[in-house]
Amino acid sequence: MQENKEMTFEEKIKLLEDITKELENGDVPLESAIDKYTEAMKLAKECSEKLNKVSEKVNKIMLENGKLEDFEIKED
Repeated sequence: MQENKEMTFEEKIKLLEDITKELENGDVPLESAIDKYTEAMKLAKECSEKLNKVSEKVNKIMLENGKLEDFEIKED
């Protein structure tokens, strides 16, 4: 894992997929499996938080005066 810089969302997802494959394979010693599971849960939490933040931004619309407002679809 990269310690020098913050991993990107995509790098975290890729690492999460790799850890999942290793654990599904079943050839990981118990101590290592626990460490990998813990790391995977941390990565999943970080990714989920990032998605929530992005979702909040996407659900807002920039008004002409530069203010953000909740985006709502108005049905007639």
